Amino acid sequence: MRNITRGELENASLLQLKDICEEIREEIFSTVSACGGHLSSNLGAVELTVALHRMFNFPKDKIVFDVGHQCYPHKLLSGRADRFHTLRQEGGISGFPKRTESEYDCYDTGHAGTAISAALGIAKARDLKKEDFHVIALVGDGSFNNGLIYEALNSIRILKSNILIILNDNGMSISSTVGGTHDILEEMKGGHASSEDIRLFERYGLSYMGVYNGNDMNETLSALKEAKERLQEGSVLLHVVTKKGQGYPFCEAAPEETHGVSPQGKQKSKEYSEALGEELTALAETKDNIVAITAAMTDALGLRGFYNKFPERSFDVGICEEHASVLCAALAAGGMKPYYAVYSTFLQRSFDELIHDICGQNLPVTICVDRAGISGADGETHQGVFDLSFLSLIPNLTIGVPKDIGEFRAMLRLSADYPKPFVIRYPRCGVDGKIPKIEVGKFDILHSTMSDIIVLATGERCISLAKKVRERAVNEHMDFTLVNARFVKPLDEELLKARTEHHIITLEDNVLKGGFGEAVGNFYRNSGKKVHNFGYRDCFIPHGDAEELSQEYGLNEEEIFRCIKDVYARG
Repeated sequence: MRNITRGELENASLLQLKDICEEIREEIFSTVSACGGHLSSNLGAVELTVALHRMFNFPKDKIVFDVGHQCYPHKLLSGRADRFHTLRQEGGISGFPKRTESEYDCYDTGHAGTAISAALGIAKARDLKKEDFHVIALVGDGSFNNGLIYEALNSIRILKSNILIILNDNGMSISSTVGGTHDILEEMKGGHASSEDIRLFERYGLSYMGVYNGNDMNETLSALKEAKERLQEGSVLLHVVTKKGQGYPFCEAAPEETHGVSPQGKQKSKEYSEALGEELTALAETKDNIVAITAAMTDALGLRGFYNKFPERSFDVGICEEHASVLCAALAAGGMKPYYAVYSTFLQRSFDELIHDICGQNLPVTICVDRAGISGADGETHQGVFDLSFLSLIPNLTIGVPKDIGEFRAMLRLSADYPKPFVIRYPRCGVDGKIPKIEVGKFDILHSTMSDIIVLATGERCISLAKKVRERAVNEHMDFTLVNARFVKPLDEELLKARTEHHIITLEDNVLKGGFGEAVGNFYRNSGKKVHNFGYRDCFIPHGDAEELSQEYGLNEEEIFRCIKDVYARG
């Protein structure tokens, strides 16, 4: 696609602007089909984004995208059209706003709820420096469930900096938006909002404008013109309605399924989330205290079947991970058995509640941590490489890391009667396997030999990598004992004490600092044994192919093989 200038947008007729919108839609659809990415949310935001680029002077004016699921049209209109075909590929265009990528991206985002806080900070810096430009926060209605939004709204009067908040209301986050805020917005869209609802926003210091059709170019341009004028007097909330998947009927009809899509033709292996749904539903049939909690990601986490069968025991709380964690703790305190399914990257938001509410009270909550380890194309904000580190330091918490889907099922069955906090950590996709008998805190020896090297690998990616390395080693007349370290906490101290190998190699799909390898190293401190840790370096990992990134950032097959060769060479 060609690069479209602001001058071209300013001089275009309405008919020409509509043609530009369709050109952008076609580029997004073809690129996402090839590269994967967020489809329907971007299709719905095209007219709104084109109107913004016509009415405002980016990059002098600043726009902060909440999450960033809707930023593709912005990227196409900001000098990156000729590179857009590299979307989500290593070294290519990021799927989220990225300051290092373009001066048009003023703030990195990737998690919900941050845009208004960020916009206020940028605006306050502008005021203190006596600069003159507009600051816009583009926020989806799903993010309006997030508590951080209201912390930011609470500061508008205090900070006295004018910003434009655009509420892009399409009734969706990843799943359909739920909750009281959603109900209020639905009333506003239907023209049935009470004066008290509108007054709520005004009490925060906002001039409320709405509701406008964000897919109607003429209406959107008129609304933005008025909002820009009102900004001279104070902050503005502009409420627009868009249709997720606009322009592509199958996307409009299935916005959840087309929110994030994989490249066409890419074969997917079995997903752990599918096994989670199957096992949890089966367990709930025999145990009526089992409940399931998600934060706006019911389908993505495999729990739609459970929710359909046990609606009274199913709770989607919206994009409110902290609330979900406290809700789990309180449900457990009330005698229920909660299962909280969440992506690793979003579990970070619940750190305080994990410590004080769940583990501090030693409550039997099971947390199913999906997309753990390098997740790939969504980049820094979505790599699940920190959870072993921040979870391992919390007392009372058991951490299981299955080597395949069969072992994952075994851990879920074990968790049903486990009386303490339990985390089960797993990647998106994996291989099936037999359902073994497992015991908390016990490793599994997969291969034993008389070598002076033992490899402790945790999780499916690392077990697979260790097997590849061993195959190469055997071909060169070397070998090592391979252990499935399926519990990171507690460690299998009985096994570790009994091992006679002098060289211990650890593999983990996590950063090295504070992770599994560090725990093993601390166990063997002053023992005379040599511990070699392999995991991810102390850096943020960008977007790209998950396996290639894993090799590049620390789980490198050549480096591990070289370590084994060096041990053999030294005798």
